[in-house]
Amino acid sequence: MTKFGEIISIDKPVLIDFYADWSDSEPSLETLRDVAAALGDKAKVIKIDIRKNEILAEALRVKGNPTFMIYKNGEMKWRQTGEQDANTLIGLVQQYF
Repeated sequence: MTKFGEIISIDKPVLIDFYADWSDSEPSLETLRDVAAALGDKAKVIKIDIRKNEILAEALRVKGNPTFMIYKNGEMKWRQTGEQDANTLIGLVQQYF
């Protein structure tokens, strides 16, 4: 949890993909790579396995898979459960530059 606090407290948007390996609906790693490549060093893109981080997932009430969140300066700016395409995610994160 402490490390999560450090990750989301930066002055850049942080896109987090909460996922579980067992789900067929998990967005491809390629989609997130595309997002990360398009955003460059203006944002961070992170995947968090909800099964390996159950306490964090519970604390954030992550019920669906995948669940995406955008944080900036420690504050949640956006949250959505369900698949998202790369262009949508890029556009959303760019709103918080």
